[in-house]
This record gives sequence, C-alpha cells and structure tokens, in this order.
Amino acid sequence: MLRSMTGFGKGEASFVEGQHLVVEVSSVNRKQLEVRTAFPPELVSQEIPARKMVQEYISRGAVQLRVSVNSTGAAGQGAVNRELLRSLIRECQEMRREFGLQDEVAVETLMSVPGVLGATPFSPENQPAAVEALETALRGALEKFQEMRTVEGEALRRDFAGRLAVLEKLLGEIEPQVSGLAASIRERLLEKLAAEKIPTGADDDRLLKEVLFYADKSDVTEEITRLRSHFAQFRRFLDETKPVGRSLDFLMQELFREITTLGNKAGIPTVSPLVVAFKCELEKLREQIQNVE
Repeated sequence: MLRSMTGFGKGEASFVEGQHLVVEVSSVNRKQLEVRTAFPPELVSQEIPARKMVQEYISRGAVQLRVSVNSTGAAGQGAVNRELLRSLIRECQEMRREFGLQDEVAVETLMSVPGVLGATPFSPENQPAAVEALETALRGALEKFQEMRTVEGEALRRDFAGRLAVLEKLLGEIEPQVSGLAASIRERLLEKLAAEKIPTGADDDRLLKEVLFYADKSDVTEEITRLRSHFAQFRRFLDETKPVGRSLDFLMQELFREITTLGNKAGIPTVSPLVVAFKCELEKLREQIQNVE
C-alpha cells in the first residue's frame, strides 16, 4: 500500500469541563523522519511518548505536531487564569524596579497573554485527564492523517501504473530495432574489412576476436532483460504493505542507468528519440516518487 508523505490530520479530546485538547499533525516530503512539536508548557513532559506514537504511523517525512487548548462555554468566554496573571504582574513589577522604569503595569495588556484569559489552568488534579486526552486526540489526528495519506497514495499508485505502461511500450518499440544488432555490426565489419582487402581468414584469431569484441559491445540484450526485471520489481513494490519510497527511489536509479547504457551501446538514430522519451517519462516518475513514504 503506497502512502503519500504529505498529509494532515486533526484530533480533539476533552479533559475537564469546557476544556479540550486539539492536536494537529501535518507533514511534507523529507528523506528521513523529522518531528517538530509545539506543546503547552504543562504537557511538555509528554513530548517523548507523543513522538513514539508518531513513529508508529510515520517512517519518513518532515512532521509538524501541534497541541493546543481550546475552551468552550463559560470557560472559553470569561475564565481568567488568576495564578498566571498574578505571576505576570509580579514579574513585571520586579523588572520595573530592577531597571528603574516608571510606567505602571497595565493589567489589560497582560490579559492578552496566551493562557491568561479563556483557559482553565492545568492543575495536578486534572493532569492525568489531560495526558489521557492528549493520547486520545493524538491517536485520532494520526488516524485521519493516515487516511489522507492513503487516499493520496492510491492516486499515486494509479499514476505510477500508467507511467510504467508507457515505459514498457517504449521499450517494446526499442527492442525490435536493436534485435540482432551485434550480428549485424559483425557482418558490416567483416564486409568493411573485405572491401579494404584486409584478409580475415578463419585462422586469424586476433582479428576475429577484435571484431567479435566490438560487435558484442553493441549487444543490448542484457540491458533489456534488466529493464524488464526492474519493471516487474516496480509492480511488486506497488503491492507492498510496508513503506517503499526509498526502494522505488533506488529502482529509478537502476532504470536510468540501464536505459542510458542501452542508448550508448545501440547508437542507432531511430532509437535515440525513443531513449529520450523513455528518460523523460522516467524523470516524471522519479519526481512523483519523491512524494512516497
């Protein structure tokens, strides 16, 4: 099952009346897994367990995990975190005395500090409920995140299958043009030697070996066989249940190498445009593979 590396998921869970945690998970492409977090100070201790849960769902990508508190009802309209507000006032007063500032502390200004107005402060009593809510909300966000990535992955899978069919068609057009190429080149070389009146007797092992060596260098049977093998491997990867982005990326390198070698060895004017078209389609495929986990 292919999954996209890009996605978004959101989960919520209540921990006290009027207060619930909101967890948002989003990701973009990255070769390795990188998780960035934004937690309320009271839940920073849960960052490591949250990262471990993320790793259960995601193997690579740049992941942003954001946790916030949302207040509803009376808690969201007028509740004041008095303990936090008092602490801020004391700190402001101490700073003014320390630096000799004359202006008074504006309580109204401090009310706009996040967490002062409209949020019930965390307390030792509700901490276990908050931790449980975090786990529930995170799990819900990751499930939705996974659903979105799976839908996008299926779209990528269909696109890959279509592009693979194009590559097979191009190789099918190349193959008859290079079939028997080595033998043809060998005959042309012998004819050229005969035209130049250079003797090529059956007992001239050295000359015949050189002719065969040069002709064999144009034999692309091995490259065609490898390309078809890579196509089959590509299809097997599309049916895997584990992440295959890295494997597909490596397979693209092998496909590029084989078609480049084929083009260099064949050297036929009618084959060159087909090789170019093959490489263009491969490049489009490689760009899309960068989106696969």
